[in-house]
Amino acid sequence: MTQIATALGIALGHRRGRAFDLDAMASLWRQRRALAALDDRALDDIGITREAARAEAARPVWDVPATWRR
Repeated sequence: MTQIATALGIALGHRRGRAFDLDAMASLWRQRRALAALDDRALDDIGITREAARAEAARPVWDVPATWRR
């Protein structure tokens, strides 16, 4: 199985033993878009660099946080 297919299977398969919620995936997408839209002052307030915000926003929706993969 390819790496993308494996990640997609994890994202759509199980989240902590429960069926994955597509609403959670949509929420993650919205959060990443909002992070990308923050100005430099807001990013500084939360302690994230512009580069880190761009990198997080660029992740595909099936690339879920590591804590979801347990």
